[in-house]
Amino acid sequence: MRLFDKEVYIQRRKELAAKIGNGVIWIMGNNESAMNYKDNTYPYRQNSNFLYYFGINQSDLNAVIDADTGEAILFGHELTMDDIIWMGEVEKLSSLAEKVGVTNLQSPEKLQSYIKEYKSKSRNIHYLPPYRLEHFEIIKNILNIDFNIQKENASIELIKAVIAQRSIKTAIEIAEMEKSVNITKAMHLNAMQSTNPNLHEYEVVSEIVKTCKENNGYPAYGIIFSVRGEVLHNHHHYNLMKDGQLVINDSGAENDMCYAGDITRTFPVNGKFTQEQKDIYSIVLEMEKESIKLVKPDITYRDIHLNSNKILLQRFTELGFLKGNVEDMLTQGVAGLFMPHGLGHMIGLDVHDMEDLGENYVGYEEGQERATYLGLKSLRLGRTLQTGFTLTVEPGIYFIPQLIEKYKSENKFIDFVNYQKLIPYYNFGGIRVEDNVVVTSEGYKVLGDYIPKEIEEIETLMSN
Repeated sequence: MRLFDKEVYIQRRKELAAKIGNGVIWIMGNNESAMNYKDNTYPYRQNSNFLYYFGINQSDLNAVIDADTGEAILFGHELTMDDIIWMGEVEKLSSLAEKVGVTNLQSPEKLQSYIKEYKSKSRNIHYLPPYRLEHFEIIKNILNIDFNIQKENASIELIKAVIAQRSIKTAIEIAEMEKSVNITKAMHLNAMQSTNPNLHEYEVVSEIVKTCKENNGYPAYGIIFSVRGEVLHNHHHYNLMKDGQLVINDSGAENDMCYAGDITRTFPVNGKFTQEQKDIYSIVLEMEKESIKLVKPDITYRDIHLNSNKILLQRFTELGFLKGNVEDMLTQGVAGLFMPHGLGHMIGLDVHDMEDLGENYVGYEEGQERATYLGLKSLRLGRTLQTGFTLTVEPGIYFIPQLIEKYKSENKFIDFVNYQKLIPYYNFGGIRVEDNVVVTSEGYKVLGDYIPKEIEEIETLMSN
């Protein structure tokens, strides 16, 4: 098991305790989760907050941090002989605890008595919002809080403290993320070179997964690889790819330290863009490149999203899809018809970093209202950027026939949209281009090695 130096974890816990100031911080680890019977489990993944503060990627662990003293206690058990027989001997928990700077190791059975003792002394018990059944159950058993109010009873103070700390990535974290992006690059290059007409999508997905595993990675999320690019999160891979179609590959690797990459490329199944595909692809690429250029401290990501929308509206007006004043269209949300998602999100230990703590807490700041219209309402990150933020930049353009027909039947945006001109694009699909970026003191840095995205680069790569 690879870990950062123990001082990293000690300092993280020290900073968190100082932010909270008093009471007890309870960080829950994840347990194994049965797929279809107890002993056949889903691939194990530790809770990211537990990883951040304690680093140990092992099931059935809990931890508390005394915010008054800074002392950390780890609750877990050493392997039994049955464990060793079935899984082999691994490093002892006591050894791992020492490597992350924890000297107080207790059996899992003692967690309840510790928490109840803290409560009896009227100490605040700070916990994060649960998202797995075992978390709900243990909170109910120990704190006697009903399932339906556990999230609202989670510590807002702790949520905000964890987000403030985890949002700013250190140099060692950025190095891990670059490793993940570079594994992701290999996945994308192999996908481009493996794609041909008359293959099923799953045949290329198998190559993506193979490349990921060959590089000691694991898919960071369900792979989106589809010629139905207008379906934003299309996780099935049954389609037969045909000559003349575009395919979206939105896939990323998580490395052995559980940091994620999240990259999207769109390319022609036959390796050659048609003129219509070039026209739309060039707009998306312009949106992405101009958005990346704007990344810097003290700008809101909402403004970068809106600038991306403005480019879309300007170029679609030039192509005749739209008409009228671009600023009016921007204000009224016309761009959402073609880009119904946000420009990007935070990324780190989670591909949508920290969103288990509450999307608005992560992506928005006090007093910042979230939009309600299509497109901007789905922007997960709208807040002012700070040095050390890591985020995705992923504009897209989609022709969704059902959405276009709905708006047309309602006469929505009738003064701006040339609906008749969109009909030939009902089978076009969608295009998305995405890279991962860190905000630096002077602007930005794209994480990892360059991944081809220019039309000529993609065509040359696929021809080889």
